[in-house]
Amino acid sequence: MKVIEIQEFSEIRTKARAYLCFMMSRNLPNRRPNITLDDIVNGMKRLSNELERIDSLYVLDSSGRQVTNTVSIDPKFARKGSGESRSNRAYYYRVIKEKRCVLTDPYPSLGGNKLVVTAAFPIFNEHNELKYIVCIDIELENILKLLHPSSIDSLTGTFNKWVYAAFSVALFAVALLLFVKGINNFISFGMEFNTISIKDMFEATILLTLSLAIFDLVKAIFEEEVLGAHTKHAADDIHKTMVRFLGSIIIALSIEALMLVFKFAITDPNKLLFAVALMIGITALMIGLSIYLKAVDKNRR
Repeated sequence: MKVIEIQEFSEIRTKARAYLCFMMSRNLPNRRPNITLDDIVNGMKRLSNELERIDSLYVLDSSGRQVTNTVSIDPKFARKGSGESRSNRAYYYRVIKEKRCVLTDPYPSLGGNKLVVTAAFPIFNEHNELKYIVCIDIELENILKLLHPSSIDSLTGTFNKWVYAAFSVALFAVALLLFVKGINNFISFGMEFNTISIKDMFEATILLTLSLAIFDLVKAIFEEEVLGAHTKHAADDIHKTMVRFLGSIIIALSIEALMLVFKFAITDPNKLLFAVALMIGITALMIGLSIYLKAVDKNRR
């Protein structure tokens, strides 16, 4: 599920950076005279109390060398690291270049079995000279749970996934029943094709068309909400599913209207107005779909 997590992180990255940088700026001293390492450590303690999902905290000097032991929930890294050089890390270069709080892309942790992101916050003195860089490592899964409650790995996301799965199964059962019913309309006549009426063929076609429309809807829901198969063009996929679903409904209604025209023309011409009213409704649906497609195309430009 790492690919899904990375895609979800890309959607909330701006919000994640704004939140983490705000929390760090609120708790850490900056642009003050005589800022000491003890002042920063005290600020880190307050920060760790407010951000419960932090994996590790540490401080670098302006040359990228770690000047405090790592504060971590992982015993392999806790109370270690002082004196190590991190000047080759991407977050160090970005802070030096941008001179502001930065948030990295997800990368493998030192343990190699999970993805983490690092928020790096520069500490300047009163002369705007870089003195320290405070770094926070947070596991990708934790930052999603913190800032993206609907994430597939969160409790809410898991509940939503099972709800969508249940609806997908129910809708698929409906599509399957419509398909079986449509096929059964033909099978019930056996080899006596001459006994099949136009009405029976129209009804079977309507059932099969509705079955296909519902199946397309189930496919989109299951892939997007249950499997989490987000793509770069997810919005386009949603629009395509909407168009295909409405198109199938319009086709089914058009067949029904045509069938009513034939039926009423033979049995009761006075009821042809009902068929005409249905055709007007179908025309309104087509106009609405055309307006929808035009609006979508305009937003893409």
